[in-house]
Amino acid sequence: MKLSEYPILFVLFFMIICFPAGCQTPANHRLKADKVAEDIIQDKTKQVLGQEQEINIEKPSDTLRRRLLLEQDLAYTGESLGSDRLPPVKHWPEKNYPASNSSPDPNFPVEKDTPLKLSLIQALEVGARNSFDYQSQKEDVFREALALDLERNEFRHIFVGQVQSLITSDTTGDRASSGTQYSGNLGVNRLLENGAELSSALAIDLANLMTGGDTSSLGLAGDASISIPLLRGSGKHIVTEPLTQAERNVVYAIYDFEQFKKNFAVDIADGYLAVLRQLDEVKNSAENYRSLIASTRRSRRLADAGRIKEIEVDQTYQNELRARERWIRASETYKSRLDSFKSRLGLPPDADIELDRADLDKLLEPTAQIMNEIVRQETSQVSRQTPPADAPIELAEPNRANAGPLEIKESLAIRLAMDNRPDFRVVQGMVYDAQRKVVVAADALGAELTLFGSAQFGEGRSINSAGLDDARFRLDKAYLTGLLTLDLPLERTRERNNYRNSFITLERAVRDVQILEDKIKLSVINELRDLLQTRESLYIQAKSVYVAQKRVKSVNLFLEAGRAQMRDLLEAQESLLSAQNGLTSAVVDYRIAELQLQRDMGLIKIDEKGLWQEYKPEGI
Repeated sequence: MKLSEYPILFVLFFMIICFPAGCQTPANHRLKADKVAEDIIQDKTKQVLGQEQEINIEKPSDTLRRRLLLEQDLAYTGESLGSDRLPPVKHWPEKNYPASNSSPDPNFPVEKDTPLKLSLIQALEVGARNSFDYQSQKEDVFREALALDLERNEFRHIFVGQVQSLITSDTTGDRASSGTQYSGNLGVNRLLENGAELSSALAIDLANLMTGGDTSSLGLAGDASISIPLLRGSGKHIVTEPLTQAERNVVYAIYDFEQFKKNFAVDIADGYLAVLRQLDEVKNSAENYRSLIASTRRSRRLADAGRIKEIEVDQTYQNELRARERWIRASETYKSRLDSFKSRLGLPPDADIELDRADLDKLLEPTAQIMNEIVRQETSQVSRQTPPADAPIELAEPNRANAGPLEIKESLAIRLAMDNRPDFRVVQGMVYDAQRKVVVAADALGAELTLFGSAQFGEGRSINSAGLDDARFRLDKAYLTGLLTLDLPLERTRERNNYRNSFITLERAVRDVQILEDKIKLSVINELRDLLQTRESLYIQAKSVYVAQKRVKSVNLFLEAGRAQMRDLLEAQESLLSAQNGLTSAVVDYRIAELQLQRDMGLIKIDEKGLWQEYKPEGI
């Protein structure tokens, strides 16, 4: 049986070969891209961080944001529920994608009339799963992985296939003629790392003349070619430069994501504790307001009894009004900061959410020991004789007697930061990138010498040659060509300017390292100073609270005895409120300074859930 006599078999033959390899559904392509990117990310993460880490960009449909919108009956638009809830459009390629799926992580229960309570650890988890910025950073890593796959594809076997069917009819001559031609092409191309390009193809033609005897003929031809650069554009370091840069870009994206996670976690902790600090200020303002209401009532009774002047009653009432204003302002500021914090987590700002005050109480626990120590010291000094006013005064410098574990030496902290900061590794790597760009730009200045060779076998067929015998594919019968092309470097203005610019880029890359190095040093030094300052402030505010409490008690006793004025009590209460707020602020500031120092030294670790593992400096 001759294949030329059965054109339908010819078409089926190519369909069987080509379709399984090239005809896949959009879903198959998407899943394959996901698998390729995930494998690249896992491999590079293990390479640069020493551990495997999954970066999944598929968001579950039952996110906390969506459940809050639905369960708490909040206002929303259709887009706010997620891409899987969008109305379908015409010609959508995948019917069930994006799909509705459940989160593999534990979900926080949401009830309509009950506020959702979040601890600091839960807030970190929620932020990692719901924050828009967090999702964008993960997608940036994923995009760089796909870009690397595209560069790797340049050095793979690239298969091409094509089938054509041509029908012609010629009625211009004395005799009408018509015919069909079926053509099939299968080829493969490959770029080698030394710059050589290989290509080969096999072509089959089936020509059938439907007039004049209904003759047909089969054409069979093959060709192979090679192109080798010998001067400009040759060498593995030149040819694979885009691939090398793509490999490094994935590493940079992973480092950027690691730095983002550290910044994000510390920012969430800062925002969380800032809200709780404001909540504590609301509590202190409320207590102060109640105290001043009681003082106003007391002053009214004392004035009615003729023990104080009416003007002192007015002073007390004015302070009560100021206390009410301060309490209302503190309450509204708390609500505003809480709403902003919800948005930072990627949650609706109108959602009913409250933060766990236990996190602040736990942070304030050590202050009770400090207060007890202050009371012990102050009571033991009562009997001591106070030096004369003109006695020499020596100022006590801050010391490390009560220093925290992270108050380490500046030189050590700077060295740790320079060794561990992911963003510092990125700018250092970019210097090497810029050096390679100089090499590539210099190569482009030279002459281009290319060796080209090709070989063609067999014969093709068309309708005009349908009457010939079937072609035979013989390797000993070939048409061989060789070509050597020299492109002289007579015009290289663009390349010359690119070469000069490459040195400018290198100098900028070096400056970027120097600038970030100085910024790292400055931030670490300042944060160590902040630790010392806030620690001293903490002890000062603790003593201020002790003195203010003692002062309020004393003034109350003197007021009862008629030896103090109402103004003295009002000033004492004001000082107590200020000292209490100052103590809470100092405790929170010290904790945030600890986290910021760990972040800027690159030592705080964040897992895929957004949870941190703090640095323990005992081993230094």
